[in-house]
This record gives sequence, C-alpha cells and structure tokens, in this order.
Amino acid sequence: METNKTEPGKIFNTPEIKLHFLDYWRIIRIRKTIILAVFLLVSLTATLITFILPEAFSSTAVISVEKDSQDVEGLGGRTYGPGFDPYWLQTEFEKIQSKPVLNLVVSNLKLGHIWAERAKQPNDYPPQVSYAILKSQLDVRQSRNTSLIEITVFSEDKTEAASIANEIAKVYAESRYLRRMKLTLDGIEGLKTEWIGKDEKVRAKQREVDDIKDRLKISDLDAAGTGAGSTLEPETLRRLMANLIEGQAQFENINTLYTKLKGMDRADLKKALPVAYPDTRLSEHLQNETATKQKLADLSVIYSPEHPEIKRVTKILEEVTKQISEDIDGIMLGIDTRVASKKAEVNTVQKGVDDARDIDIKKSIERRPYYLAKRDLEGLQVIRERLNMQITAQEVDAKIKRSASVEVVNPAEPGLHPVKPKRTLNIALGVIVGLIIGVALAFFIEYLDTSVKTIDDVERALQAPVLGVIPQNVGSLLDEGPESPHAEAYRVLRTNVLFSRKDPKLNTMTIVSGGAGEGKTTTLFNLAVVFAQNGQRVLVVDSDLRRPSIHKLLKLSNAIGLTNLLLKQNTLEEVIQTTGLPTLDFMPSGKLPSSSMGILSSVQMKEMIRDVKRRYDFVFFDSPPIMGVSDASILSSEADMVLQVIQYRRYPQPMTIRAKQMIEKVGGNLLGLVLNNINMAQDENYYYYSGYY
Repeated sequence: METNKTEPGKIFNTPEIKLHFLDYWRIIRIRKTIILAVFLLVSLTATLITFILPEAFSSTAVISVEKDSQDVEGLGGRTYGPGFDPYWLQTEFEKIQSKPVLNLVVSNLKLGHIWAERAKQPNDYPPQVSYAILKSQLDVRQSRNTSLIEITVFSEDKTEAASIANEIAKVYAESRYLRRMKLTLDGIEGLKTEWIGKDEKVRAKQREVDDIKDRLKISDLDAAGTGAGSTLEPETLRRLMANLIEGQAQFENINTLYTKLKGMDRADLKKALPVAYPDTRLSEHLQNETATKQKLADLSVIYSPEHPEIKRVTKILEEVTKQISEDIDGIMLGIDTRVASKKAEVNTVQKGVDDARDIDIKKSIERRPYYLAKRDLEGLQVIRERLNMQITAQEVDAKIKRSASVEVVNPAEPGLHPVKPKRTLNIALGVIVGLIIGVALAFFIEYLDTSVKTIDDVERALQAPVLGVIPQNVGSLLDEGPESPHAEAYRVLRTNVLFSRKDPKLNTMTIVSGGAGEGKTTTLFNLAVVFAQNGQRVLVVDSDLRRPSIHKLLKLSNAIGLTNLLLKQNTLEEVIQTTGLPTLDFMPSGKLPSSSMGILSSVQMKEMIRDVKRRYDFVFFDSPPIMGVSDASILSSEADMVLQVIQYRRYPQPMTIRAKQMIEKVGGNLLGLVLNNINMAQDENYYYYSGYY
C-alpha cells in the first residue's frame, strides 16, 4: 500500500486499500500466541475426550419397506399406493424412531432395567429416559443407491446392539401391519355410519314425496315421469298444437287458391278450375262443349247458317255453355264455404291450445314441489347405493391377502470390532478444528482491534505524516549512551523534525498523546537528549504538573521548578538545573498548589516561553494526555511545534483522531506523528526501520 502525503493540515489522497497475502501472514504472526493456545486447547481436549469415551459396538438390520398394495385385484379395482413421494422414505425414518415404536422395544427387551443395572441405579429407568437413551444410540438412514433402510444401533454390549436392532425392525413391521388393518376397519365403520345416515335421509325423503303425491292427487302415470313435462297436460297440449298447425296449413292452402280464382274471368276459370279444383260434372260439360263446337264447325261447312240442323246444334251449344257457367259458380261458392269452414275450425283449435296451455302451466306450478322432492330423493338413493357398493368392496378387499410391506433383508448380527470412538479421526478433526478456530479467532480479534497497526493505517486515518518509529523497551539515552541501538531511531526523528519545520526560528516543541502510557515523556526526553548530543543547547521543561516524571529519569530534585517560577517565588536561574550532559538543562515541574490549576494559561507562562526561546536552541515541554487535561491543549497552542505520540496497538484509532483534532482546534502546529513501542522483530512492516542499524 502507498500513501501520498502533502503538507501537514492538507488533505491526503489515499488510494484504495488492497489486502495482500503478506497482510494475512502478518496477522497470523502477530496473533500466533492466541492461535497456538486455541490450537493446543482444542486438540488436547479432543484427544482427552476421545480416550475417555467408552468403546461402543454397532449392529445394523437392513429392511425393505414397500407401500401398501394387494396381491390380487379387489372389487374396487387394483389398489396401488400413492404416486411418487420424495419425502416418503424420510417419513418412514421418523416413524421408526417414534415413541410408540421405541417405547415398545424398551418394554419388550426390558432395557430400562438392564441399563439401570449397568449404571448401578437402584430403580429402573422411567420410559422417557429409556426412550432418550435408545434414540441417542440409534441411527436410521437409507442404504446407498437403494431404497432399503439401515437400522444401526450402538451399544457397549455387542449382543445387545444386535438384539435391539432386530427388535426395532420387528416392532416396526408389526406396527405397520396393525396400523394398516386399523385404518381399513375404521374406514369400513365410517362408511357404514355414513350409509345409515343416508338411508335415514332416503326414507324421510320418500315419505315426503308420498305425502305431496297424495295431497296433489298425482296419478301413477304422472308420478312415473321424471319431471313436470311427463304429465298428461303437456301431451294434450302437444296434440292440440299439432292439429292447430295442420289446420292452419290447410286453411292457408284453400284460402290462397280461392283468392287467386276470384281474380280470374270466365275464360280463365274454365281453364284453371279443372286443374286447381277438379270436378267431374264440370269436366263432362267442358267435353260436351268441345264436341258440340266441333260438330257445329263441321255442319257450317255443308249447310248455311239458316239450316235447321245448324240452328239445333247452336241451341245445344248454348245450353252446354250455360251449364258450364252454373258449374263454375257452384264450385266457387263451395270453395268459399270451405274457406270459412277451415277458418272456424282453426279458431276452435286455437282456443283449445290456449286452454290446454293455461292448464299445463297451472299444473306445473302446483306439482313443482313434488318433482323437486322426487329429484332430491333420487339423488339420495344414488349416493346410498354407491356407499353400499363401496362398503361391500372394502369388506371383500380387507379379506384379500396382502404382501408384507416390511421385510427384513439382513438381520442384525453382533459386531466384531468397536466402532466408537474413532480415535484417529477425532484427533485429526481436533487438530484441524483447533487450527481453524485459532486462526478465525485471531482474525476476529484483529478485526475488533481498531488501534494503530501500520504507518499506512495512521497516515490514512490522521492525514498526517509519520516522522519517527520508536522500537520497544527504550530507556533513557543518557543511561544507554550515544552508541545505543535505540538512539538511531531518535536521530531519524530529529532529522525529520528539522526538515519539517518551516521556519528555523521555531524552536519550542511539545509532545502530546491521546491517552496515558503511550510514551510521550520518554520520547520527548530522548529526543531532547539527541538534540543536545548534536551540540544544540537544549532545555527540557517538565510541564506535566500533575504527574511529573522527567526528574526521575535525570535523578534530580523536584522541590522547585516551573510552578515556583510562574508564581514568582523563584527566578528562572534558580529553577533550571544542569544535567550530566553539558548542553542539556532541565526545569522540573515543582509542586502544584491546588489553587493554581490553570497556571499554564497565565501571562507568566507566555513570558517564560519567550525568555527560554532566546536562551536555548531548542526547548521541549512535557505535557499530560490531551484527552484528559486541558494543560496539553494550552501547551500545544503556545509551543511552536507539536508532535503526537501514538503507541502501537494500544488505543483505538478514533481516540488518536480525536487527539489530533484537539491539537488543530487550539491552533497547534502539528509537524507529524511518532509511532512508539514497535516490536520490530515481530512485525515485518517496521523491520526495515531498524534492521540495518
């Protein structure tokens, strides 16, 4: 990961974080103690439990379970089980392990007494305890790639395991048979009860139908029908309607003929009547007329018109013509009379139809309750007959032999070798699980740990550069000497501080921290020592008035110091003490009166800072934690430069961020950050800081 830094106080452009394999390896190395402890705890526990557990033998009975079916076809047809059910076999597993089956096994084999004696109990185990023990020793599963069921029982006694497995198979088979027979008999009884109820309803409905029939005086002929349309009235109405239709057709025919004939003259009637309405007399007269006319024509050729023969034939022709005219008049009168007769006949039939229709409607309304009741009766009779047939079929089917639905394929036999505990597997699993839990716990703790872990973490979170990295177990550089391996870390810090300050005139510095115990006092003291060893005149001011500690590092007195100067009890020269390093001077904190808690914000403090700035090249002010005491904020605002110390993996990042915000809020010039108490050997992220020197 790489962080782009800018000047202090400016926003940093931080690229996206990508975890590398080395980041995971770093977490494992840092948390190796936790991982190893959990790994050993789980592994040893698994090993110990494995060797403590008693040995157990297993015996397995293999059974075949089929859905219920008949060997021969019954009255109701071939009886098959239900269709494919993916949960059927799982359901049978649960039935095998059910309380009715296992409790009967416990009772048959007297397992409650046997197990109580084995456990040296004075009384037999109660059924619920025996059931729980048996179920814990039972394993039911499907045989691989088959539909067979394996019933496996575990026990310290190999013979007991085999007998229990066989007894479970036996009791389960018997329970299936008894349950099947009980369901069949219960079903037949239910059908009989239903039939009795339906028979009573049929009898009651029959009485109701008979009462309605007597009340309405319905004849047996009418009662034989299935509805109102089967009575005599509809038949009469249909017959009258047929007569009406036929009469209307005849009337229309004769009336049409009469209308057309009335519109013709005599000559046309003589031609039309013989064809449309044949009449024997008219036909004879027409033939006589034709013959007479022919005879007259023949005589006219021989004789003159005055001849007596011609006159006689002419007179005959006139008589025939007169008779034809009379015949035509008679026929037309007859047709007219027939039209009137047909009209009267149609009217009479129409009146009969109307009367029959009214009677039919009236009778239908009167007899509707009868036919409704009769229809209900017929429906009840059908249901009763079907129930009777079903009862007969079920009774016959129940007597038909059925195949055994449960068959023991392989009976259980005593095991030759114990199967529990599986020591090698348990120990291997303990080792694997212990390692997994340890690593998972390490990563979980690392996830919960929001403290500072790497330089990238702190620079990304605080948006400030890291100027120095201080290793673990650093003491006073005055005691260790300038050649101490730890001194180089402070020299690097000194160099970065000098390059980070913008103005050479800035020579007062304070080092703050968010919480107590982060090493700010040691860091400030050793940094001052490094500056003094480089030849600069340095003053260290112990301005942590509540918990002064620098005088202990220098083995000097804290009787008088900063508080005496600010209260004008002593002069500057009187409170400054020299040290074993000629270029390093020290001003103790002195005793803090309870009435002078805000003394660092006084005018005297500002005057003292201006005075020591002129006398020394660098002045270092120790301070309390900035999160707990206001003195650190005052010193941060008065000093030219501020460093923030952050201890490695101690406080959460929000606390360090809040400390930085408080420095900036009071106007402190934060040069950068110092990471303290780093385990260089353990964390390779920091090894390159000290690996060379």
